[in-house]
Amino acid sequence: MARVLAFLSTSCLLILLAGSRFCGPGASLFHRTLNASAVLREVRQLNELVTIKYTVQKVVGLNQKHEPFGSESILLLVEARVLAGVNLGELNSNDITMPSRKEARIRLHPARITETFIEEKNTKVWDRRITWWTPWVAPDLDLEHRARLQALEQVRAAALQMGILPDAQHSAERDIRAILQAFGIEKVTFIPFST
Repeated sequence: MARVLAFLSTSCLLILLAGSRFCGPGASLFHRTLNASAVLREVRQLNELVTIKYTVQKVVGLNQKHEPFGSESILLLVEARVLAGVNLGELNSNDITMPSRKEARIRLHPARITETFIEEKNTKVWDRRITWWTPWVAPDLDLEHRARLQALEQVRAAALQMGILPDAQHSAERDIRAILQAFGIEKVTFIPFST
């Protein structure tokens, strides 16, 4: 679903860009003045380009011991979304060069996870127990919150293990290439970013 959404939004953007290039009153003027700074300006306008979304489900269990004895446990079924992409706002004039009018070289920052959040409607407490022989022990109100935080960490780790960052990098390169090709740049080369 995320790939379809990314494809549709990119397609709409390309249609708008192509229309303004071929039909707009200043189209020929813009085409003549296309250079590295113009490419940088257009690409930076995308800002935080989120290119991939993973949905991850996890079951998280926490067990807490109570003093002097007894325990409390929670079993949480969590569905979370992990978004990843490239921050194009970090690009500067040294990151884009144009050897010719039809070619651009872009040093793209590496993809990163931009957001992780729990889908509340698909998340629920599956089981919660407190030892029956300690009825005087009040339930820990913070236990579910800690389980949710642990779930977010596990979801991020699972998304990284499933390859969200390479997918996001590839997707960002594909989208940027398509946008620049709509401006008439035929060859777009991505240079690995080194610190």
